[in-house]
Amino acid sequence: MFRYSVSVIVTGIVCCLAVLPSFAQKAGSFNGLEMNMGNLYRLSNAETRSISPENFTGEKGKGGMATLKEGVHGHQARELGQGWKVNPFVWIEGGQTITLGEIEGPGAIQHIWMTPTGNWRYSVLRFYWDDEKEPSVEVPVGDFFGMGWGEYAPLNSLPVQVNPGSAFNSYWVMPFRRKCRITMENLSSERMNLFYQIDYTLTQVPEDAAYFHAQFRRNNPTQGSLYTLVDGIKGKGHYVGTYIAWQVNNKGWWGEGEIKFYMDGDNKFPTINGTGTEDYFLGSYNFENKKTRQYEEYSTAYAGLHQVIRPDGLYESQQRFGMYRWHIMDPVRFNKDLRITIQDLGWRSEHRYLPQKSDISSVVYWYQTEPHAPFPKLPSKNDLEVN
Repeated sequence: MFRYSVSVIVTGIVCCLAVLPSFAQKAGSFNGLEMNMGNLYRLSNAETRSISPENFTGEKGKGGMATLKEGVHGHQARELGQGWKVNPFVWIEGGQTITLGEIEGPGAIQHIWMTPTGNWRYSVLRFYWDDEKEPSVEVPVGDFFGMGWGEYAPLNSLPVQVNPGSAFNSYWVMPFRRKCRITMENLSSERMNLFYQIDYTLTQVPEDAAYFHAQFRRNNPTQGSLYTLVDGIKGKGHYVGTYIAWQVNNKGWWGEGEIKFYMDGDNKFPTINGTGTEDYFLGSYNFENKKTRQYEEYSTAYAGLHQVIRPDGLYESQQRFGMYRWHIMDPVRFNKDLRITIQDLGWRSEHRYLPQKSDISSVVYWYQTEPHAPFPKLPSKNDLEVN
C-alpha cells in the first residue's frame, strides 16, 4: 500500500503552513465557513484542501503521485502509468488502526465521503482535536452515518446522506484551531478496504466556535426500560442530533417512550420532556400509513424513519428501525452539563403501558468547549455485533 513517510507528511504540512498568512482575515471579512446558498457568491481567502488515498497530506499539487509499485492498483494501471487511479483506496488489516488524515490548523472539515467494506460495526471512527489524547468522536462507522444495522438504506438529510450503493457522506462542520487527526480501527479479523475523501478548508476559526463531538452507546437489552443516550457531558455547548437503531423484542407498537433532556443541574425532572418516540423523530401515530396499515419510511432534511427491517418469518425474527433527528434549527443549548434518556415503552393488554426490553444503539452529536468529559468505554467486539 502506498503511504507517505512521516517526514514527508510533516514536510507537506510545513509547506501548507508556509502560505497560511495568505488567508489571514480582515475584521468582518468572510472566512469561508457557514456555507449556504445565501452566501455562495462571497469570496474569501480560505484555502480548499482534500485528503484521500491519492493525497494523504492534502498538500497542494501532491495528488496522484503514487507509483505503480507503491499503489494498491498499480497492477490495474500498469498500461497507463502514474496518475491513472493507482492508489484509490487503502487496505485496513484486521486489528489495525490507520490514520486517515492529520491536518494542521486553523481550519474546518466541511465534508467527508467514504464507502467502507466489511462489518460496519467493527470499523470505528475516531476524531481528535488540537492534540487531545482522548477522542471527541468515537463511533462505529455505520452508526455514525445512520446505518447501524449494517444494511444500506437511503438517507437524505442536511448533515448526513447515504447514497447507492453504500456511499456515506457527512456535512457536519468540524472546526479546529491547531490540529485535527482522524483514525479508523478495524476490529474484525478480516481485511477491509476503504475509499474515502476528507474535504476541508484552512481559514481563521471564530473565537466562539465549539468542537464537534459524537458518542456511541448500546443496551442489549435495556435495563429498567430506560435507555441513556448520553450522560456526563460537562461544559458549555449545544446538542445537535440523535440517531437510534432500535430492535423491538416484543410484538405490538413499541414507541410510547418519552425523551428527556436534563440540563444545567436538573435532577429528578428534566427541562425538556417529549411526548413519545415517534413524536421526537417528527412523525406521529406509530409512523403508520393508515391506508396500507404499514410503517412508512421517510427521510427529510431534519428527521426520518429511514430504515424499517421487517421480519422474514425465518431468521430475521425481530422488527428493526433506524431513525434520526437533527437539531439544526433548534439546538438544545446547555451551559454546564447535559444528560438525555428515552423510555423503552410499548403497549400491553387492557390499554396499559408495557415496559420493554429492546436492543437499542445510538449516536449523539453535539458541539461544546474543550476539554470534554471522558467517554464510556466502547462496548467489546461481541457486544457491538448485530445479531
